[in-house]
Amino acid sequence: MLGIMERPATRILAVLELLQAHRRIGGTELAARVGVDGRTLRRYIVALEELGIPILSERGRYGGYALAAGFKLPPMMFTNDEALALSLGLLAARALGLADATPAIASAQAKLEQVMPASLRRRVRAIDETVALDLTHPPVASGHPEALMRLGEAAQARQRLRVTYHGVRGEDSERDLDVYGLAFRGGRWYAVGHCHLRAGIRTFRVDRMLALQALPQSFGRPDGFDALAHLARSLATLPRAYRIQVVLHADLKTARAALFDTIGTLEPHADGTLLAVQADDLDWFARELARLPFDFRILAPDALHDVVRHHAERLQRLARRTPSRRRQPSP
Repeated sequence: MLGIMERPATRILAVLELLQAHRRIGGTELAARVGVDGRTLRRYIVALEELGIPILSERGRYGGYALAAGFKLPPMMFTNDEALALSLGLLAARALGLADATPAIASAQAKLEQVMPASLRRRVRAIDETVALDLTHPPVASGHPEALMRLGEAAQARQRLRVTYHGVRGEDSERDLDVYGLAFRGGRWYAVGHCHLRAGIRTFRVDRMLALQALPQSFGRPDGFDALAHLARSLATLPRAYRIQVVLHADLKTARAALFDTIGTLEPHADGTLLAVQADDLDWFARELARLPFDFRILAPDALHDVVRHHAERLQRLARRTPSRRRQPSP
């Protein structure tokens, strides 16, 4: 049962959907499934006919409705930008973790795929299967929609790409890339995969990709590869001024819950969890340590001991209370 719907336009579309799904459907059943009476249903049928949709009507007690033989709605056409927006919108809705919305998201995606041309449907599915989103930050920069679609297709089809890339130092380079997946994090889009120039897994900003060329070679993607997790580790281990190692006196699960996931890498340790961080600001990191609900032991660098001690002395000084003067009773 479609149930009672709120707006006539929604009900009219529901009538069309039911007519497409059934070769013939009785008028009484159709009206009941849309949630209207017979007279209202006939108005909806007239509205569809005025839109040029040929509907065959059978009058009488057992009458019904059917679409004219051979009639099909033309494929719904989307531009690349529109298809990308739809794909990412559905993906983002799932990423928000709204359990009650999951069936509606799946239904919306299925309906869209039914009316899309096959080539566009493949591209949309490629985005759905190869993209991971972290929605904690608003967008800062993005690649062209066409680049995201082509990267998603290549990742899904396991097709190698030749990429012209504009590096952070301003130089342009050309490399062959096996794209394992796409990830959105920190407001930017990234492609993660095996770079044949560097002979290892690397991360690339999509907005720095100047050109993409499909190559005839295919590749195998590691089972269970998590592009977003790899991106988080890559960003957390970028070279900085200080290489920090701290033993957290907590198990891995507790430590991970207390820290934001881009701060560094966490590994099991004999005394709890080893936190490894690359940072430019020891004062900032000392403040992060100070807010932890469990003890810790600094391994490196030595300068971090002095910075943490300075913060501790400041807090102790602020915590000392100056005795307040007692107010004299009023005469």
